[in-house]
Amino acid sequence: MNELHFDAAINYKTTPNLRKAVASACPSGVDIYFDNVGGEISDAIITLINKSARIIVCGQISLYNSTTISMGPRVQPIILTRSALMKGFIVNDYASRFSEGFKALSEWVGSGQLKYTNTTYNGFDKLPEAFIALFEGKNLGKLIVVM
Repeated sequence: MNELHFDAAINYKTTPNLRKAVASACPSGVDIYFDNVGGEISDAIITLINKSARIIVCGQISLYNSTTISMGPRVQPIILTRSALMKGFIVNDYASRFSEGFKALSEWVGSGQLKYTNTTYNGFDKLPEAFIALFEGKNLGKLIVVM
C-alpha cells in the first residue's frame, strides 16, 4: 500500500462483511467512488456515500461472468436523498481528449504523483492463464500479455 500511496484496500472476494469493511476504511463516508467492480462491493459503498458524492461507473467485472441477473439494493433512493451524481464512464467518450490525458498522466507519473504497477505474462501461450487470472483477481494493476 505504501508503494502505491493508498490508505486501505478491500478484497471484495474474501471480505465477509463488505459494508463493515468499507465503513472501517472510510469512517467519514465516501465522496467519490470509481466503480470498476460492481456487485456486492458497490452495494456496500452506495449505502455509505456522502451528500453530493460522485459515482463513476466504468466497469462491473464482478458481474461479467454471471449467468443470472443479480438483485442488489435499489440505489436510486440513496442517490436522490444524498444529492449524489452517478455517471457512466466509457473511455472512448473522451477520445478527443486522449492527447491531453496522455500528457497529464505522463507528467504525473514522471513527477511521482501517480503510481502504478502491472502484472505481466510472457508469450501467446499464456493468454488463457492471464485471462483467467484477470477474473480471479490475481493481478496487481494492469494485466499485460507480451507476445
